[in-house]
Formats: sequence, structure tokens, C-alpha cells
Amino acid sequence: MTASNPSRDAFSHGLGGPPPRGADLEGHLGNAAQLLNRIAGQLGSRLALVSPDGTRRPPPPALVLVAHGSRDPRALATVRTLMERVRELRPHLPVHLGHIELNEPLLGDTLASLAGRQDTVLVPLLLGRGYHVRRDIPETAAAVPGLNARVAGPLGPHPLLVETLYARLVEAGWRTRMSDAARRASAVVLASAGSRAPDSAADTRRTAQLLAERLGVPVVPAYASAAAPTVPAAMRSLAARGRHRIAVASYFTAPGRFATQCAEQAPWICARPLGDHPAMARLVLHRYDQAVAAPESTPERTLIPA
Repeated sequence: MTASNPSRDAFSHGLGGPPPRGADLEGHLGNAAQLLNRIAGQLGSRLALVSPDGTRRPPPPALVLVAHGSRDPRALATVRTLMERVRELRPHLPVHLGHIELNEPLLGDTLASLAGRQDTVLVPLLLGRGYHVRRDIPETAAAVPGLNARVAGPLGPHPLLVETLYARLVEAGWRTRMSDAARRASAVVLASAGSRAPDSAADTRRTAQLLAERLGVPVVPAYASAAAPTVPAAMRSLAARGRHRIAVASYFTAPGRFATQCAEQAPWICARPLGDHPAMARLVLHRYDQAVAAPESTPERTLIPA
């Protein structure tokens, strides 16, 4: 009588056939890992709502990602992928999406579906304190009856944005190591949408400063509209200073008209928009947590500062 093989018996009786071999085994193990991750996520979601004494905690405020919207179909796909990354990092957190314009669901419709059901934190997928952040989004939230909502600060400026910009530049061909001569000839234009709001321009300049410190070369903010300098003007200014090796860092959360326009003006490499980089998902949750932790009495109940 031969001794049984426990692993063979487990496969034979538990999966209805002989044990898999080679690639088949890898496929079975991959499926099992996915199942275990799903079970762990669901269990974690339930445990997160239970206090140590066994009482049930109130559900966390829903997170609403507020995207601008674009006619470029890549923008919606990018935002949806970012939303899935946020959900993966915080499985118990309800995450929704709303657009200011051009795409569905529109922000007002998303908020109306949550009114009276759950507290809500709106996290703008915007990079500075422009008009949309200071006026449009708070006013849209205030117009929804029965909605208890906070608006978090914009994503920028923040070191996680700088790390994302750096990673995108490296993907595009920026060398992490270069000679002194190459560094003296190099520079970056931080291409942004632009805003007439002084606070928004200050936020972009701060990001440019942080990126310059990270790269060790000059970084000049430039704009596609509503502000100066333009991207070509910034390039001419850098070239006049002997900086002829100029990269464009795309300071946009998703592809769109302005991002494409700036990329077409790049004389050398142009990085992709920030998009669904993993650091962006962490930054979204950081802004959400800041808003949740802010005191109820704060005057910034409609705009939690960066």
C-alpha cells in the first residue's frame, strides 16, 4: 500500500482532478491568490466597521473624486483607473466619481444620489486653488438638498505630485544620472492648464520649485491658457540662458486638449500626465483623510487647505 500525497489528494478531492503541473499549477495558484485577496478585502471591510468592543462603527464618509471632464476619451478611462487604485488601497471606503462638465456622471448627479444617505468628502482631481476648487465645486455641493459634504483641498502642491512628475519624466527618457555639462544644458518646463487665480499660480510655482530641487535643474512653470508664460515662451527664456535640452513635465491629472497641445510643443521629451500613477491614489486618500480629520467648526468646511 502506497502512502498518499497530501498535496495530490488536496488537488484531486478539492479541485476535482489530478494535480496541475507547470503553467497549469501557476494558473491555479494565481486564481487562488486572487480569491484570497478578495476574501481578505471583504473581511477587512467588515472588520473596519466594528469597534474593538464589538459595537458597529458608523460608515466612513463617502469619497467623491471630482474630475474636470474632457472630450478626450482617454481622460475618462484614466480617472476610472485611478478610482480603482483608490478602492484597492481602501477597500471598505465607498468611492464615487463626478465631473464638473463634459462627462457623465456629472458632479451634481453623483451628489444628489448620496444626499441624505451618507456624509461625503469631495476630493478635486485638480492641482491648485483655482476657480473650480474655490467656487464651482463648493457651490455645486451647497445646491444639493440634504447633502452633508466637505470639499478637500486640491492635490497640489505636494511631494507625492513631485514624485509622480519625476517618475513620468524618467519614463519619457529623462536620465537620472548625467554629466555636469548635460545638467548645465538641461531644464524642464512644467506645463499646466493655467488659471487667473493668484493662489493657483502660486501653487504651480511651488510645485516647480519642489521639482527643481528633485531634479537639480531649473524648472519653469508655463501655461496653456489664462496665464503667462506660455510653454513656447518659457522654452525661449530657458534657451536664452543656455538651456537647450528642455523637457516638458505634463502637470495635468489626465490626458486632454491642453495636455496634448503642450506635448506637441515639446522640443525634446514630454512626460505623460500624472494620471493613474500609484502615488496619485495615495495622495487622493491623504486629502480625504485631511478633510475627515478637520474640526467640524472650521471655516474651511467647504475647502480643507493643503
